[in-house]
Amino acid sequence: MASTPFGSAAPYAEPLWHSRQISPYYSESHKKVQAYVRDYVDNNLKPYAEEYEKQGFLPPEALRLHAEKGFTIIRPTKREYMGGVSMPAGIEPEEWDEFHSLIVVDELSRLGYAGVIWGLFGGNGIGCPPIMNFGSEAQRLEYMPKVSRGEIRFCLGITEPDAGSDVANIKTTAKRSGNKYIVNGAKKWITNGLWADYCTAAVRTGGPGRKGISLLIVPLAAKGVTRRRMENSGVNASGSTFIEFDDVEVPVENLIGTENHGFTYIMSNFNPERLSMAAACIRLSRVCAEDAYNYAITRETFGQPLIANQIIRAKFSKFGELIEPCQAYLEQLTYTLHVAAKTGRQDVDVGGMTALLKVMTTRCLEKVCREAQQVMGGAGYNKSGKGARIEQISRDVRVFVVGGGSQEILSDLAVRQEMKNLDGLQHAAKKGAKI
Repeated sequence: MASTPFGSAAPYAEPLWHSRQISPYYSESHKKVQAYVRDYVDNNLKPYAEEYEKQGFLPPEALRLHAEKGFTIIRPTKREYMGGVSMPAGIEPEEWDEFHSLIVVDELSRLGYAGVIWGLFGGNGIGCPPIMNFGSEAQRLEYMPKVSRGEIRFCLGITEPDAGSDVANIKTTAKRSGNKYIVNGAKKWITNGLWADYCTAAVRTGGPGRKGISLLIVPLAAKGVTRRRMENSGVNASGSTFIEFDDVEVPVENLIGTENHGFTYIMSNFNPERLSMAAACIRLSRVCAEDAYNYAITRETFGQPLIANQIIRAKFSKFGELIEPCQAYLEQLTYTLHVAAKTGRQDVDVGGMTALLKVMTTRCLEKVCREAQQVMGGAGYNKSGKGARIEQISRDVRVFVVGGGSQEILSDLAVRQEMKNLDGLQHAAKKGAKI
């Protein structure tokens, strides 16, 4: 429908920097990546997304192309981990920054089918960073080049039947026996678990609570592993899986980092995951705004376009009120992380702020999707046609609201974490002043 050289002409369907071409954050390198991902999505994913979501998986050729395009490289990276694959748009690994990664999430999410995007890369995206950040060099060299080439896939095994946001309550055990761990337990709602070759699993190697948790790389082809698909409301192509471990033998060299330090590793993994989920929620909100607008300017009721009604235009105004502040907050946090990484600042903790952003963006998506369906009427309830993406998002939204920490848990965490961070910064400032 309505489009321009910078993308959609629907209000609030694109970030401001696309249409105004003014931003303190985005360089020509970022614009190059944005164009690269958009072309990939429009030509290689959009024509097939609805089909992939309905059948519940992506074909091998789609997975192969995703790897060839450089999207399976775990970033930030080094050349020795890239497996001979180039970064998206040919960007050098030394040049790649947090805003490049943000753009990739944003542009992929334009597809409107979160299950398809997660089916392509969801497991690797959360299962590999613990290895990159806390694993041994031998582990990185063993697994990362193969991940980059699309030869192997990972998933992250944290959630259990009786442990979700309360990570310290996990029950899956890994008991040391000579040069092996014997793993027993179960993991639930594991993205890509059906197809993954390895699971970065949270296991209990010590006593109760957070101090007894470790991370293990569990081969899912090992004896004693069983997997079954979980049927959920949305993200069907993501391969949500129930995994059981029954006396599974795992080599001790598959331990990530230090034994009983896994809780810290898991917590550090949540921040980038929540930031990515927030970015996806903002773009999915824009997708809803775009499809609803394109419907409203063509649908006629009582002799005039739907958009001619003030009450309908008011809904779009509300979309802007919800979406654009979230975008600004997202970019500010991304910039903070970018500068911290560039300057080596170790005192920058935005975990609480990231939790708050996820709460804001999921509430934004809930509201925008609901009102977009209202604009479209029956078309927004249909799984095909003009309202197909909005209908899909109306079911996918629940996994964003709960996954990676529920709104209720994160709302409280945000305040507690920010109190702690500001107290620490204040203490450091006073200490510095005395010196």
